Amino acid sequence: MARMKFLCDAERCIECNGCVTACKNENEVPWGVNRRRVVTINDGVVGAEKSISVACMHCSDAPCMAVCPVDCFYRTDDGVVLHDKDLCIGCGYCFYACPFGAPQFPQAGAFGLRGKMDKCTFCAGGPEVDRSPAEFQKYGRNRLSEGKLPACAEMCSTKALLGGDGDVIADIYRERVLRRGRGSEVWGWGTAYGPGRPGAQPPQQQQQQQPSGKRS
Repeated sequence: MARMKFLCDAERCIECNGCVTACKNENEVPWGVNRRRVVTINDGVVGAEKSISVACMHCSDAPCMAVCPVDCFYRTDDGVVLHDKDLCIGCGYCFYACPFGAPQFPQAGAFGLRGKMDKCTFCAGGPEVDRSPAEFQKYGRNRLSEGKLPACAEMCSTKALLGGDGDVIADIYRERVLRRGRGSEVWGWGTAYGPGRPGAQPPQQQQQQQPSGKRS
């Protein structure tokens, strides 16, 4: 069984926001809600500026599911994390638990009124009948039931944003890294710990670089 995942290649993203527009247009997302957004780090720094498209990552161990007091979240057989808006009480716990800021709340209501949570569905709809008007009104278009990938990934002009089977996505990114000869450091130990610091390399490499002592 496939596990649906997203991956954004920071070496290819050009901050065009085509994925954001595609998501809004395809799902008719409510005003004030951004299921997907493009984040730029080191903005304006020559040679260090990177952009990445961020949305719900459909975690295998989703923190939003763990903190929801009404258990409105569920995971499909494809590994997509969805939620039932009829159960959502708008408490906002999922918003604080999510490290990606995926849960969104409409801003058209009165001050302090959260309303029903909305987030990226991987274009997989919701608990209603597939491709029904009720499903589209609450969750947007169910492209997976049509045999299609999420609109954001299909509309990415540079193919920086990849969506689909996690194993296939990993193979595509691995091939890109091998071809360009760099890029693995984006997700590697050096990024997590910082270059030149303890733990900046995997334990196996650290053991290999340790002096072996005198030999007779």
